[in-house]
Amino acid sequence: MIDKSRRGGAEPDVLAPDAVAQVIRDLGAAAYRWTPPDDRMVWSEGAEAMLGPARGDHLKSGKAYDGLIASGSGLSRAEAARVSAIHGPQAGTRLFETSYCLLPPPGSFMPTLRVEDCGVGLFDTDGELLRIDGMVRPVPAALMDAALDAAMDAAPGEGGADPMAGRVHLTRLVERKLAEAAGGDAEFGFLMVGFDRLGRLNEAYGSEIGDELIDAVGRRLRDERGSGEVLARFSGSKFGLLLAAERLALAPHFLARVNATPFRTSAGLVTASVSAGAVVAPRDGGRAAELFAHARDALRSARARGAGSFETFHAAGDHALQQRANLRFVDDMLSALGENRVFLAFQPIAATETRIVQFHEALVRVRGRDGRMHDGATIMPVADRFGLTVLLDRRSLELALAALARDAGLRLSVNVSPTSIHDDVWLRILDEGTGAGRGARLIIEITEAAGILDLDVMRRRVRWIQERGVRVAMDDFGVGYTSFRSLRRLGVDLLKIDGSFICTLMESAEDRHFVRALLDLAHNLGMETVAEWVLDEPTARQLAEWGCTYLQGQLIGLAQGPSPLGDTPAQA
Repeated sequence: MIDKSRRGGAEPDVLAPDAVAQVIRDLGAAAYRWTPPDDRMVWSEGAEAMLGPARGDHLKSGKAYDGLIASGSGLSRAEAARVSAIHGPQAGTRLFETSYCLLPPPGSFMPTLRVEDCGVGLFDTDGELLRIDGMVRPVPAALMDAALDAAMDAAPGEGGADPMAGRVHLTRLVERKLAEAAGGDAEFGFLMVGFDRLGRLNEAYGSEIGDELIDAVGRRLRDERGSGEVLARFSGSKFGLLLAAERLALAPHFLARVNATPFRTSAGLVTASVSAGAVVAPRDGGRAAELFAHARDALRSARARGAGSFETFHAAGDHALQQRANLRFVDDMLSALGENRVFLAFQPIAATETRIVQFHEALVRVRGRDGRMHDGATIMPVADRFGLTVLLDRRSLELALAALARDAGLRLSVNVSPTSIHDDVWLRILDEGTGAGRGARLIIEITEAAGILDLDVMRRRVRWIQERGVRVAMDDFGVGYTSFRSLRRLGVDLLKIDGSFICTLMESAEDRHFVRALLDLAHNLGMETVAEWVLDEPTARQLAEWGCTYLQGQLIGLAQGPSPLGDTPAQA
């Protein structure tokens, strides 16, 4: 408690604005306010001097500022606010904290600057970002090096090297070396090392033994590291090694030594192996994110050759162009999440007998910077590959719940991947958004094609969702890995038969036998069924004869936005 009797009478009880500004300056920081609707940014005094005069023109709008953030170096403020699970003190606010690298503006030779960015985002009831108030502070090089070195040197078995710190560390070093290479310095190499079939090892021995194996591989790689080379955890089960380009020729040899003998764990000796993919910079990419993506491709190629293999990235014409296009598309999708360019389209699903629309499937759409609208067939393969699926799943659920809140007569289904369904933020969004009877008007569709690793865990999650009044459907059944026996254990409410079996139903006897058996099975298990990709009346009549509950596809209606037209009879 402050003893006011011991203060001079002239001293105020609340800091004056000038004093607050001085505190911010003393911290080496700058405060800002960004309003996405008009994209205007306003900064406290001294921001331009702190971030570099050459960046001054980029501080006037959020889009211009975000254009300086190095791809792969961290989430932007909008992305961090949107994915945050921490609610602020006022309704509709979320607290966030992120760190990223600011590149020099085009034509400038100033150094890359890593900054910390923290603040609070204000969202409306539809989840649209209205305002961010925050503070940016450059990270002192000495402080950052000390913290990252501590993370890199953490003893295995005592938390290990933090993967996020490791990736940040590697990103910063790669960007620095790329800048040096642009000035005429020699090429350098980057090696991505990853486990072969770690998922099977975790299933066989348990995740704790898997963690011990990761630590053991880290120790062997550290022993193989040459003078001046940097080793860090890149992700949960991958390592990154920064080394001289000429040392890449020796990579197959020290990889063989790493894999030479079984690893000692608390469960005894365990046989495991790692493979590696390599890139040479700047030949194989001019940005850290591009080099990392190409190293992942090389690692994927190495694994395809066999366990314990090594592969160097080869930028063969069309493949290299596709990689660059993918990276641009990923940047566009991340920006879309922060700039409210993610939408839902709604496809009607009708009762087979009456053709009256019973609910709509909410399908994600992303509008690109060029104005083009991308559908799920374009979005999801890239999102899965680059780890964006959970962010899109969160946003899709937010938008679906907001639509249900606006229209009390609306019923929706929304997709979620088997990975996202265990995400804490996605679960919180569902838990908070299913009140006031909205849960009874929502169906969660689990994407079956992606595979379900632990049926018991998934069964508990399905039951948790159902306890909130929400029904659960298995989507795209028939093209993935879930067996009939597993389907019964999961206890879902609806079964959606993949459209690839439906669109050829009248031409393929094999598809007819499969679909009819599937409908009989679902009926015996007490599940309702949805047939996807229903194109014509003969197919619809056949499905009705076999007892299919609902129809979805061109015959009933194509996806449309921005909102469904209501429950109306479908046109025959």
